[in-house]
Amino acid sequence: MECISVFDMLKIGVGPSSSHTLGPWRAAERFLNEVREQKLIDTIIRVKVDLYGSLSLTGKGHATDLAVMLGLSGADPEYIPVESIDVIISAIKNKNEIFLGNEIIIPFNPETDIVFNRNFLPFHANGLTFTVYTETTEYSSTFYSIGGGFVVKEDENNGNEEIKYAFPYPVDKASELLDFCHKENKSISQIVYENEKSMRTEEEINSELLRIWDTMLECMYIGCHTEGTLPGGLNVRRRAYDMHKNLIGVLPYDDPYSWLQIIRQTEVKFRQILKWVSCFALSVNEVNASLGRVVTAPTNGSAGVIPAVLMYYMVIENHEANEEQIKQFLMVAGEIGSIFKKGATISAAMGGCQAEIGVSSAMAAGALCEVMGGTPDQVLVAAEIAMEHHLGLTCDPIGGLVQIPCIERNTMGAIKAINAAELALETDAKNVKVPLDKVVNTMWETAKDMNSKYKETSEGGLAIGVNLADC
Repeated sequence: MECISVFDMLKIGVGPSSSHTLGPWRAAERFLNEVREQKLIDTIIRVKVDLYGSLSLTGKGHATDLAVMLGLSGADPEYIPVESIDVIISAIKNKNEIFLGNEIIIPFNPETDIVFNRNFLPFHANGLTFTVYTETTEYSSTFYSIGGGFVVKEDENNGNEEIKYAFPYPVDKASELLDFCHKENKSISQIVYENEKSMRTEEEINSELLRIWDTMLECMYIGCHTEGTLPGGLNVRRRAYDMHKNLIGVLPYDDPYSWLQIIRQTEVKFRQILKWVSCFALSVNEVNASLGRVVTAPTNGSAGVIPAVLMYYMVIENHEANEEQIKQFLMVAGEIGSIFKKGATISAAMGGCQAEIGVSSAMAAGALCEVMGGTPDQVLVAAEIAMEHHLGLTCDPIGGLVQIPCIERNTMGAIKAINAAELALETDAKNVKVPLDKVVNTMWETAKDMNSKYKETSEGGLAIGVNLADC
């Protein structure tokens, strides 16, 4: 079975898209490694990148061209200071040269050396080919960005060639996960933790989970304290700043963690709860749309759902929540996401927005259900309810930008996740008619039936119903 870690489902990277930004960035890194293995790096005189399918159709709006330039420059999306992104890109464009892999400077013209091919490659909707030229030869390699920052080549067997571990509790389907929970008398998070220990030490697992949460919290903090207009031409005004200002009042704080404590002191009527959850989700995806640092959850386009729901739990539901609940929440979310990746897709270019917002909502619903005391059966019921009510959701970003309707959809996914968790907690799992595995399969069948114009191509739906000129 394919062993997918929680850290593969929740990756730290740069926005605006995991499939169109983070994936191509990682593909460029892998290509550089291949070139080094071929001992060509010192002799290269030119590099060309061909983008295909959805990467071509919405690549400009998703910053795919910027991502491949950053990847070819040797920058790491997990650690690059986001303020240096513009510096690197401007230098490439102004000088028409690139510092390839931080090793050799060669001519590079983004206008001619990055080619947007509208045709699709047969293996996957998100294809890209890198080619380097020397005085005597050329070398090419094709990669596919399959969603969530996962990158594969056509002859690879899974979504991440680095994952070659044998989990003690291997899971492909929700029913298998539930069987392990019943047999071992463990919660879902405990099963996930045992699997993670086959790859990492407990100290590494704990520190990495908290680093993911720190990134999520900082992202929400930045988004709630940044005003202005998002880049890209739609002139979308940031809303999290104004919403947060109206909610927080005048209470003092000076960092993300003191901010969290202050939010716990605010009014918690139903309308305020809706506003806070929406504010958290908006803040993340506004940062994402600005090439900020986010956590794929399971994608960049859906990065706001899980942080918003986890923050809701910490500041509204349980003021005593601590690091243990944070880790528990993230592990359950990651496991549910991996079930969807194995049984269906987390790529909007393959499955529409049901594969992004739908999956993230299911992940958040299940995770919230467990930390609120739900049984493993109820956790999977929560995930099923959340996805069931996202089936058929299309991906139709206006202008190819991860802004409209993407940012608002994160707020809706978060609210649905909370509702699904509450419904599951009031449900006797023995009476449930639709198991999670059936919904995963239905989601995949729906994805295959969906017209390609609704799969992150900006050729249908709102993307053609609303023009840039209208904005």
